[in-house]
Amino acid sequence: MPTIRVACQTYTWEMQGDRWRGKVTDILDWIAAAGYAGIEITCNMIGEFAKRPDDFIAELQDRSLALACFAYSSPSGFTESGSRSADLEGALEAIEFVRQFPEPRLGLGGAASFSREHARAKLDVAISLYSEIGRAARAAGVSANVHPHSHHGSLLETAEEYDYLLSQLDPDCVSFGPDTGHIVRGGQDLMGCLSGQLDRITHLHLKDADANRDWRPLGEGLCDFPGVLALLQSSGYAGWLVAEEESAEAAADGVGAIRRNREYLRGLGC
Repeated sequence: MPTIRVACQTYTWEMQGDRWRGKVTDILDWIAAAGYAGIEITCNMIGEFAKRPDDFIAELQDRSLALACFAYSSPSGFTESGSRSADLEGALEAIEFVRQFPEPRLGLGGAASFSREHARAKLDVAISLYSEIGRAARAAGVSANVHPHSHHGSLLETAEEYDYLLSQLDPDCVSFGPDTGHIVRGGQDLMGCLSGQLDRITHLHLKDADANRDWRPLGEGLCDFPGVLALLQSSGYAGWLVAEEESAEAAADGVGAIRRNREYLRGLGC
């Protein structure tokens, strides 16, 4: 099996919203010290490096980190036709940024809306936009994946919705980047979802959640991570594993949370 690299998502600090007062370089220091090989950072957290990819590359290299993915999300949830031009413009800027990095990968946030009224039509708007972004990414040498979530307003939670999404996307342009925690929070069987779409998965987030849909540290919720890793091993998966932490514990102590997650994954052999 190819060596699976483990990265850390920066949402642990993004979820603090206006309370976050730190610097991007602080987060890089904490992730490197915890022993991760890479990071996934969002368009909302890239901050002062948004127009400075070369400087960000240098900061990563100084800490022996790789950019596993650059995550692009939109306030519209990709589902509003009137926001399409702005969403596409933002995506193209993200592609231009990430294409400067080795193994460039763009993660696209899941489709969301304030209302589930006309949900399929809204999802079709998102799928059309994902497809256009994916074609532009491919032309620029960037791999793109879509990352469904289970936060308020998500239009991508059930197995039927996942299946419909992937049936409408060209796998050569937009692959699948699921999240273990979002899968179980959406009421799906984790192993069934992953094994059923294994050939489409190029990027995988590891999060944990309990039966109340509350986020938990890795290994303290419903997700069968040993089973997930065994499945990946049997398939020869060569993408990144991205540990992401949104629990109450992480809100109180983000640095401690990402360290505990890294130790937990080491205990599972990765």
